[in-house]
Amino acid sequence: MSLSNTLSLASHGPVIPVIVIQRLEDAIPMAEALVAGGVRVLEVTLRTACALQAMEAMARAVPEAIVGAGTLRTAADVVAAKNAGCQFGVSPGFTEAIGAACHEQGLPLLPGVSTASEVMQANAAGYNFLKLFPAVAVGGVNLLKALGGPFPDVAFCPTGGISLETAPQFLSLPNVKVCGGSWLTPQDAVDAGDWARITRLAAEAAAIKR
Repeated sequence: MSLSNTLSLASHGPVIPVIVIQRLEDAIPMAEALVAGGVRVLEVTLRTACALQAMEAMARAVPEAIVGAGTLRTAADVVAAKNAGCQFGVSPGFTEAIGAACHEQGLPLLPGVSTASEVMQANAAGYNFLKLFPAVAVGGVNLLKALGGPFPDVAFCPTGGISLETAPQFLSLPNVKVCGGSWLTPQDAVDAGDWARITRLAAEAAAIKR
């Protein structure tokens, strides 16, 4: 996986779960449940106090998982993610500082964009596989179709507002290689320790046709 092209992440399946870990003790069984369902690429967001510890635990205990850090906003976030053992990073937007920090740390980045100007900025920094965020809110399928004209060489991972029912609509587009989704790890299932349900949801996601 090159530093500026995380497209190989898409080769592991059609959906990357966007994970929020509230309790550290949930990290390892969640990763095991997702991998058991055929989902190996896991994006753990930096939105909770235990997120970095969760990433480290997942990376150490579940070697089949490809653990990445989401919600990277600063250079310090990038350093922390790399130190936690993450294999890639995801940012909600893109800045040159984030790109530089990822290059310095050797952390492949999937940068976020929501407009044509932001696509051009990321392209100028060498990124051609981008996260469209928040996908549904900024135009969803119609925006991705429109971006395909001026940017035929750019691939996208739309994230934000996508469900099991709508994911096939996104994945049918030629410029969409994988999509992100939070529906694989519903909080009520996590709170109940219902890891079998999460494995079933992962298996459903892994079976979506692209």
